[in-house]
Amino acid sequence: MFKIIDRYVIKKYLGTFSFMLILLSIVVLVIDVQQKIPRIENAKLIDPKLDLSYFLVHFYPYWIVNLVMTFLSILVFISVIYFTSRMANNTEIVAIISSGSSFHRFARPYLLTSLFIASISLVINHFVLPWANIKKNELEAYTYNARNKEKVLGTAPVTAQLSRTEYIFINSWNKMERRGSGFIYQKFDKNRRMIYELKSSDVYWDQNKKYFVLNSYVEKTVNKNDSETLRNGFDLKKTYGAAPEELFPNELLGQNKTTPELLKFIKRENEKGNSNLNSHLNELYQRTSMPVSIIILTFLALSLSSQKKRGGLGINLAIGISLAFMFVFSFEALKIVSENKSLSPALAMWFPNLVFLPVALYLYLKRANQ
Repeated sequence: MFKIIDRYVIKKYLGTFSFMLILLSIVVLVIDVQQKIPRIENAKLIDPKLDLSYFLVHFYPYWIVNLVMTFLSILVFISVIYFTSRMANNTEIVAIISSGSSFHRFARPYLLTSLFIASISLVINHFVLPWANIKKNELEAYTYNARNKEKVLGTAPVTAQLSRTEYIFINSWNKMERRGSGFIYQKFDKNRRMIYELKSSDVYWDQNKKYFVLNSYVEKTVNKNDSETLRNGFDLKKTYGAAPEELFPNELLGQNKTTPELLKFIKRENEKGNSNLNSHLNELYQRTSMPVSIIILTFLALSLSSQKKRGGLGINLAIGISLAFMFVFSFEALKIVSENKSLSPALAMWFPNLVFLPVALYLYLKRANQ
């Protein structure tokens, strides 16, 4: 009998979750497309192929993957509250417990299903989602407003720390064209004394040959006796160990890397002495904390909705949506706190779970002992 009940609960869990997942995807997709049509039409002025049909095929499928993985734990939470509340209102749970099953035994299919969804989510977050983000991020800037689009595709000053003693500064760098002006490379000795400087009026990245081309350059070498040796020319090719996207990373770069690649990137930047890595560390820790939250929120939802209440399904959904809002808001707020270096990324991305876990455990044990 217990296996029949297990299959019944698992079917309810996965069925409700799948329905919520499809419904959310369709509704949000329609709303987002309607909102962004004017910006997509403007993208056609840059490239004629960037019409709505192109975005529907090459952008929105990957955007949906990102959206679903962002809100997956909340979808699970609301789904569990919904179908469990209906079971409680129909006195199905009372009948199951009265048949000799303990509440712990009744909760077993919830645990198994949440572990199954969390495991899939873990694999997707660490290895599949970065691939989807690469596809999404190629076009996402075209859906931004003019100000945010300029930040991603426009021209701005950039800096890069190649090592603890080497720096690059570019006064004006166009991220889309990979071209800039006002290039400076400086190298220092262990006493922070500049020993070499390279300047050029213009610089661009040769994508085919994987190097920077410096035009109208001047080299200055500072000798041990503080004398200077100067050399100039019209064309100089230089490699600095990585492409511009790696040398001048933005907050989206971490999203595009699988976890092994992200770990290597963070390690390399730490070795260079780059301390501005919190946005990438947030991305790293969130990939594991979010799947774990699926299990925690499953048991929180079970504890809240497994007993028949006055107000029935409506009051349970109201509580569930309120808690879901708090959960999402706390993650986004803590990201900002962490990026401002007020809180460590690991603590910031695990803090909501650390708060919700004892609450879920307390409510579950309280419900089990009733």
